[in-house]
Amino acid sequence: MTAKIKLNAASGGGSFSLQAPSSSANNRVFTIPDVADGTIATTATSGKILQVIQTVKTDTFSASHGSTVDITGLSVSITPSSSSNKVLVTYDTNVSMANGSYHAHIFLVRGSTKIFLGDAEGSRTRASNFVISGNDGNGGIYYYPAHGEFLDSPATTSATTYKVQVCRESGSGYVDINSRKSNQDYSLCSSITVQEISQ
Repeated sequence: MTAKIKLNAASGGGSFSLQAPSSSANNRVFTIPDVADGTIATTATSGKILQVIQTVKTDTFSASHGSTVDITGLSVSITPSSSSNKVLVTYDTNVSMANGSYHAHIFLVRGSTKIFLGDAEGSRTRASNFVISGNDGNGGIYYYPAHGEFLDSPATTSATTYKVQVCRESGSGYVDINSRKSNQDYSLCSSITVQEISQ
C-alpha cells in the first residue's frame, strides 16, 4: 500500500503530499467540513494562536513604600516558535490599600524591560496602571482591580518571562495584592496569561 500521496501542480509549480503515520497503531482520520470552499490553516497562518500559558496567583503579597518590586508568583514564561510571532499578554491584579489618598503604580515587564507604558512627559511616572485609594475617614481597606492587555513583539525564540511589578509611591503603609485582611470577607486571586500569535 502506498504510504504517501503526492499531488503535483498542473502548471509546473510545487507539490503537495499526504503521508500516513509511521506506526500502524497511529491511525488518523481528517474530515473536511461540508461547507463553502476555503483555505486550510496551519501553524504558519497569520493570527493563529499557537500556545497559551497562564499563571494564577492565589496567595497574598505586600510591598512597602518607595520601591518597585516583582509581585511574587505573578509571572509566566513562554518560548515563541518564531522570532516574528507576537505574544498577547493579559494580566489581572487585585490591589488593596488603606484609605487616605495613597497611590501605587502597576508595571507590565518583559524580562527586565517595562513595556505597555504611557508616553514620557516631564518627571511623570510611566506605568501600565495607576491605583489611588479613597478616604472615607473610617480606616477601611479598599480593593481595586488593575487589568491590562498588550500585544508584544519579543523578536526571539528564547524563553521569555513576563511579570507584573508594583510600586507604592505615597503613604507610609503597604500596597497589598490579593489581600485577606482580618476584617474583610474577601479571598481574591490574580493572573497573567500569554498567547503566542503567528505572524
